[in-house]
Amino acid sequence: MSDVPGAPADLLRSLTRAERLLSRRLGAVLAEDELSIEAWRVLCLLADGQGHPMSEVSTEASLPPGTLTKLVDQLVDRNLVFRRIDPIDRRRIRAYLTARGRREHARLDERVRASIAELGITEMGVAETSEPGMPPAANLVRQLDDLIGRLDPARQRVHADAAGPHR
Repeated sequence: MSDVPGAPADLLRSLTRAERLLSRRLGAVLAEDELSIEAWRVLCLLADGQGHPMSEVSTEASLPPGTLTKLVDQLVDRNLVFRRIDPIDRRRIRAYLTARGRREHARLDERVRASIAELGITEMGVAETSEPGMPPAANLVRQLDDLIGRLDPARQRVHADAAGPHR
């Protein structure tokens, strides 16, 4: 860790840890419905109802094309997604949510949002808790560390013990 608050190494470490812990937490919520984080990303992208080319879905879901194809095949088998040839560019395939997929996305979205709300995160959390004079990156790192503490209670206990009384 750097001696300079908000150094890129701190930000990367904090973002990576927060993403992994949040994925683990949401993965547990989604696992009840036998849905992976990757599948959730696909459903979220398709929830806008616009239909998206498979290449775009691959990019947005951070999945290689072959892996995405297998995942979408599974979602098609579960009647959550369907594919159609793009009416403008017939070489492209677009993916859409089925009616059941829209209902499942809405239901799961409520559960995911409730899980995130339990962490005490507000959508404007960064702006609301900014400290005057603190560089934005340092403030974000502090907030992400707080988030990691909420996501990883064992780390929070260790961190609190090491830091003494908090604020």
